[in-house]
Amino acid sequence: MQTPGKYIFFGSVFFLVSCETDLEKINEVGRPNDAPKEIAENIEVLYSDSGYVKMKLTAPRLEKYTDESDPHVIFPKGMKTLFYDRTLTVTSRLSAEYGIRYENSQRMEARKNVEVINEKGDKLNTEHLTYSPADGKLRSDEFVKITTADEIIYGTGLEANEDFSRYRIFNIKGIINLKEK
Repeated sequence: MQTPGKYIFFGSVFFLVSCETDLEKINEVGRPNDAPKEIAENIEVLYSDSGYVKMKLTAPRLEKYTDESDPHVIFPKGMKTLFYDRTLTVTSRLSAEYGIRYENSQRMEARKNVEVINEKGDKLNTEHLTYSPADGKLRSDEFVKITTADEIIYGTGLEANEDFSRYRIFNIKGIINLKEK
């Protein structure tokens, strides 16, 4: 006759051996692959170059993704960006309902109700705009509307400098006032 104590002891040893806690495995099961690694609320980020502040970005939410080949930060609830000159004077403002910044290329995208206003008050409206700090250019392949003090210009596609003081519109539509020299 076997005693029940042997079975209880064997069952306990089997349970302890089979019950392995691997923190990596738990994290993999508990978090989907496409979940952000970091989340921050009400953020303010300053970007500088050669010791000069070039822009300030504020957003209600930031989500950082690092698993992909090009890690990126998403601003799912929108963002506002101020661009500065070397004297910290605001030269232009950009706002959008959604933003993304790619870490490797430093490229930024703004989507949904994108608006850029320069220091003269000229305003750009579009649904998609990219910014490349490498060349300091704003670009869009989408419909654009530029409102100045004298005119409203429509087009499809745009390239501008980062302070939006000079721009080139592609496929222009609308009435444009030309000034004689």
